[in-house]
Amino acid sequence: MQYEAIEVRNDGPITWLTLNRPHNLNALSAQMVAELEDFLHRLHTDSTTRVVVMKGAGRAFCAGLDLKEQNCGSTGLGTTTTDTIEVQRRMSDLTRAMHRAPQPFIAAIRGPAAGGGFALALACNVRIAGESARFNAAFIRIGLSACDMGVSYFLPRTVGSSVAYELLLTGRFINAQRALATGLVSELVPDAEVDSAAAKLAQEMIETSPLGLRLTKECVAMSIDAGSLEQAIAIEDRNQVLCVRAGYIEEGARAFLEKRKPKYAARA
Repeated sequence: MQYEAIEVRNDGPITWLTLNRPHNLNALSAQMVAELEDFLHRLHTDSTTRVVVMKGAGRAFCAGLDLKEQNCGSTGLGTTTTDTIEVQRRMSDLTRAMHRAPQPFIAAIRGPAAGGGFALALACNVRIAGESARFNAAFIRIGLSACDMGVSYFLPRTVGSSVAYELLLTGRFINAQRALATGLVSELVPDAEVDSAAAKLAQEMIETSPLGLRLTKECVAMSIDAGSLEQAIAIEDRNQVLCVRAGYIEEGARAFLEKRKPKYAARA
């Protein structure tokens, strides 16, 4: 697929995924959804990409659903209940695919991340915000439930139930400063430094072992939903055994003792 609504640039093992509709604040169009589906589908078998940085072109991360696409067939609103269910699932499958992807996602956010854009940001594993960043669950302001595309799953786990209820029941915006204070984002920098901060974090991630990075993302996601400490530890034990058997610990330990950065070979 030739991408137009998104842009994909590879910088070694780091892939930069840019939502590329700046004239519409990178609003989610039917075309963008289709292109994101294609990219995320390919990502699962992409052994060269180890980290994905998601950003928006221009002055916004993503303003949510493109409401200017008035025709029901193009917006994905559908003409029947069955149509609406089908396209709704396509939208929500984007965040599900990001969550399940083996690569960590970093969101580099400037300007609004609203509605579906908020959902995409929440589905990323780490969020870095510029001073202009602001977030809201806009769905409730356009006649829908605020809970969409996984927001009701990710948001309470990120900021706790009280702040989540506040944002979801009102659709009010939360600015970058409060986002940092509530843990919605992990770093706040000037807008001009957002990309460099994301690149620095991605670089630190790719200095870890390929298998260790992948299994760590998987383990954190599974432990958040684990029913007990025993279940979480069982996953941790499995992952450590896999990393040892893959041989990464040999180079990791040697590099630590020699006070240098490890050089991991690509392995299964």
